[in-house]
Amino acid sequence: MGRKKRKRGAPSGPCRRPGPGPATAPSPPPSPEPTRAAWTGMGLRAASPSCAAAAPASAAAAAGAEPRRRPRRRPGLGPPPLALLLLLLLSLGLLHAGDCQQPAQCRIQKCTTDFVSLTSHLNSAVDGFDSEFCKALRAYAGCTQRTSKACRGNLVYHSAVLGISDLMSQRNCSKDGPTSSTNPEVTHDPCNYHSHAGPREHRGGDQSPPNYLFCGLFGDPHLRTFKDHFQTCKVEGAWPLIDNNYLSVQVTNVPVVPGSSATATNKITIIFKAHRECTDQKVYQAVTDDLPAAFVDGSTSGGDGDPKSLRIVERESGRSVEMHARYMGTTVFVRQLGRYLTLAIRMPEALAMAYEESQDLQLCVTGCPLGERIDDGQGQVSAILGPGLARSPAAPAWPGYTLETASARCHERMPVKDIYFQSCVFDLLTTGDANFTAAAHSALEDVEALHPRKERWHIFPSSGRGVPGGRPLWSVSLGLTCLILLFL
Repeated sequence: MGRKKRKRGAPSGPCRRPGPGPATAPSPPPSPEPTRAAWTGMGLRAASPSCAAAAPASAAAAAGAEPRRRPRRRPGLGPPPLALLLLLLLSLGLLHAGDCQQPAQCRIQKCTTDFVSLTSHLNSAVDGFDSEFCKALRAYAGCTQRTSKACRGNLVYHSAVLGISDLMSQRNCSKDGPTSSTNPEVTHDPCNYHSHAGPREHRGGDQSPPNYLFCGLFGDPHLRTFKDHFQTCKVEGAWPLIDNNYLSVQVTNVPVVPGSSATATNKITIIFKAHRECTDQKVYQAVTDDLPAAFVDGSTSGGDGDPKSLRIVERESGRSVEMHARYMGTTVFVRQLGRYLTLAIRMPEALAMAYEESQDLQLCVTGCPLGERIDDGQGQVSAILGPGLARSPAAPAWPGYTLETASARCHERMPVKDIYFQSCVFDLLTTGDANFTAAAHSALEDVEALHPRKERWHIFPSSGRGVPGGRPLWSVSLGLTCLILLFL
């Protein structure tokens, strides 16, 4: 007789669940072992001990037939912890549909690279640095804001944000204002010397910024050339300080004391030559007691657009004027102290040396002619080191300073006994005019504002410590006395 086929999965023997079903052969008698009362809970019927013993065997068999089969989830149990967390985030509104996409990449490195490219060619000693640096900082800040969401928790990002805030405070940059483009080639400004001179030199392989030169004239007069040579000259009358293809500067010197060889500047004429689309020719002229804040034609700027290619800024009415020529990276300071004028200029070397052979007489380039100098070419008055000179019988009365009182007066304004201090003493002994003390002091301030190299701000005598040639004080006094007699 054939045996009825048992349904798959149906338990056999005493482990079969009660219920109607097809008739089968009687099962063997139960084991004589004592049985415990069945426990029911959670609506489930407890299995007999034999079923409990059979469960591991059946589980092992199932594992052999179907490897790593996940057990069914019992009804009534909650979802796994991860799913529960996702549901919780959704319920709190912290997870949006877009967040399931791949997160955006933090671009703080790109922001920093762009900032470096915008500022690497800038020079803090040149005009317009603060404006350009602030533009680059605002662009940097805007870039970090755009990538802030992707950079949460990034230490480099948070360090950059703090650094930007500190730099903006140090440079007094406003948060609102124009920003620099991250592509300098697109925003090339032909009337901004800094925007094209720096990048051009970087592309040529030179990693240094454009070289700038300084020239100044003040006092009796004292000249500091583009090569940092310091000279004291007579140069009475009109003399050209600068005469190149971009700029012309002429000074007129008059005697300080009637009958004396000492002179000082009472007139300055500056010509900004026309430069393509940047500016028409502009002429500025200042004379004693007339220091205008405008060009001869009445205008205060040159060129179109904003900022202007050329502009005049009045720092102190009737006393201090600045001229900024963006198109050639040049700054000019003109001051009146007492009855005389002073001048200071900073200009790119490439432009300062752009002149023809016929323009060879330029005091800022070549210095004073030998016949007009009254020192040894090192900024030391030659009479201090040389023999005494007899006083002219027709010389006027001696000015109201001695070497000691003049030194004390100059030391009040200039604690460093460099060549500017010596020039101050010389001018006081020569003229007796205390305004020359202020002239020497302001000339040193102009050097600190315009000269690109801090280590060259102060010029000291080639020998000695504080006293030219290391001579004793009585020797210097005798030399200065002889020099004053020469001028009187």
